[in-house]
Amino acid sequence: MTPPAASEVLRQFRVIFGAVRQHYQDVEKACGISGAQIWALSALRDSPGMKVSELAQALSIHASTASNLLDKIEKAGLIRRERSSTDQRVVRLHLTDAGMQRVKDAPRPLTGILIHALSSLPESTLMRLNDDLRQLIAQMDTADARDAQKPLTDI
Repeated sequence: MTPPAASEVLRQFRVIFGAVRQHYQDVEKACGISGAQIWALSALRDSPGMKVSELAQALSIHASTASNLLDKIEKAGLIRRERSSTDQRVVRLHLTDAGMQRVKDAPRPLTGILIHALSSLPESTLMRLNDDLRQLIAQMDTADARDAQKPLTDI
């Protein structure tokens, strides 16, 4: 028999996952691209000229994941990559006018509903939640730490 407290926590996870899924569906319906792609575009809007590694850090994803994400939005004509005139190895990322328009049209919050909610919590709550989730993950035999470096839309 499942303890009542475990059932209640499960229900809360369902509410969280449902809200995240609904937000991503709203983003895709309004913009035609994923929530992760909108987050990337909004980061580039806020910091034009970022490098891929800087964008990956801003989105809390692996650099190769960011690169794949960028390939898709570049093909859609939403960003452009510019090589530095002084060092051709350095690539800077910029929004196109179409990319800027997608950001303007996107449902808020641009970072996604979960990271937005987490960012509004006090540091002490976040630390406690992090410790509790670490314990929960430790109880799951199939948990894959590599999933921590992927956007939620890819999990």
